[in-house]
Amino acid sequence: MSTTLTPVLTANWDQPNSFTLEGYGPYEAAKKALAMDPDAVIQAVKDSGLRGRGGAGFPTGMKWGFIPQGDGKPHYLVVNADESEPGTCKDIPLMMANPHSLVEGVIITSFAIRANHAFIYVRGEVLHVIRRLHAAVREAYEKGYLGKDIFGSGYDLELVVHSGAGAYICGEETALLDSLEGFRGQPRLKPPFPAVAGLYASPTVVNNVESIASVPSIVANGADWFAGMGTEKSKGFGIFSLSGHVTRPGQYEAPLGITLRELLDMAGGIREGHQIKFWTPGGSSTPIFTDEHLDVPLDFEAVGAKGSMLGTRALQIFDETTCVVRTVLRWTEFYAHESCGKCTPCREGTYWLKQVLKRLEKGEGTEDDLSLITDIADNILGRSFCALGDGATSPIHSSVKYFRDEYLKHFEIGGCPFDAKKSTLWGDS
Repeated sequence: MSTTLTPVLTANWDQPNSFTLEGYGPYEAAKKALAMDPDAVIQAVKDSGLRGRGGAGFPTGMKWGFIPQGDGKPHYLVVNADESEPGTCKDIPLMMANPHSLVEGVIITSFAIRANHAFIYVRGEVLHVIRRLHAAVREAYEKGYLGKDIFGSGYDLELVVHSGAGAYICGEETALLDSLEGFRGQPRLKPPFPAVAGLYASPTVVNNVESIASVPSIVANGADWFAGMGTEKSKGFGIFSLSGHVTRPGQYEAPLGITLRELLDMAGGIREGHQIKFWTPGGSSTPIFTDEHLDVPLDFEAVGAKGSMLGTRALQIFDETTCVVRTVLRWTEFYAHESCGKCTPCREGTYWLKQVLKRLEKGEGTEDDLSLITDIADNILGRSFCALGDGATSPIHSSVKYFRDEYLKHFEIGGCPFDAKKSTLWGDS
C-alpha cells in the first residue's frame, strides 16, 4: 500500500480547533515575507514552481510578475473561491478546516504585488464557509494581522469576503470580476487581461484558493522545499479529491505525479465487488479516462499527453454499473443550464448537445447522431467566448472515443441497457 502523502494544507484538519487562529498559529510566514522585498517574494514563488491550482496550471509567480509597477493605479488581489465544477470539492473543505492559511496567503500575495485591497469571492450557496471565513478574517483583524501597519512594517491591507452570485460562470476570472463590480457575471473579451485592466480597470491578480493558501508554506520552508516535491515541470503538492464509487472518498494531499492507482490503494480501492470503468482526472470538464490510464502520472504534462487535463484534480470514479451516456447527459444538462448565453456557440451548442443526448439515452437515436453530437462539439470547441464551451465538449468527444459501443447498444435495445428492467439484455451490470 502506498504511503505517498504530503499533508501541508491538510495537516491540521483533524484538530478540533484547526479553523481558529489559536489552532493555526501566529502567521510567521507573513511576518517573514513583510520583512522581505516584494520582488524577492515574487521570485521565491517563481523559483518554487507553483502553478495555479484552479485548473489552468499557469505559473503563479509569473502571473504576479505581470502586474505593472509604478503605474500610479491601485492594485488588487482577488481570490477565486467560487468552486462549482462538478466533482471539485477541495477549496470548500480547505476554507472550512484551515481558513487562516488562505488569509495568511492573501497577506503575502497582496504585499508582493503591492496591493492594499484584497477580496475573497466565495460561492454564495456555501453559507457555512462564508461564516467561517468572516470569523477568520475578524480574528486576523483583532490580532493586527490585517488593517494598518501590519507587523509594524508600514504595510496596510484591507480584506473583504464577498458572497458570489450563485453562477458557475462566475468561476471564470473575468466574469467573477464583473460580478464583484456589481454587474451580471459574464466573461470579458481578452485582451486586456486582468493583470493590466482587471477589477475597476486596475491591475489585478486572480488566483485560486489552493494557490494562495500554498504560498505561506513556500515562504516559511523555502522555494527548494516546495520544488523538491512533484515532477520536473509540475512541482509541489496538491489536494486530490476522490469521489464516487470508491471505498473511502475524500481529500488526499499528495505530490503532483502520483497515479490514480496509488490513490486508490490509499482510498481502499473501488467499492467491493466492482471494478473501475471510467473516471475524470480534473472534473467533468476534462476528457474522461478509463482503466487503461490508472498509471498515468497525475501532473499537467503527463495527463495532457494522454489527451485530458489535470484541471482541479477532481477524480470522479465510476464503476461498471454506470451508464456513460446518462452520465455525459447529466454533465451536459449542467453546462447548458449554466451557460451565460453571451456567445452563440456555447448558448446554442450546449442546448442542442443536451437535446441529442436525451434522444440517444432513450435509445431513440441513430448512429448518425453520434456524428451529429461530435460535429456540434467541434463547432463549440475553440469558438466560445470562454472555457465553459470548451469544457462542455470534453465528455462528448472522450465518451464517444472510448465507449462508442455503449452508445450503439442504446439504439439496439431501444433504451438504456442499465435500466433495471432491461439489465438482462446487458449482462449482470
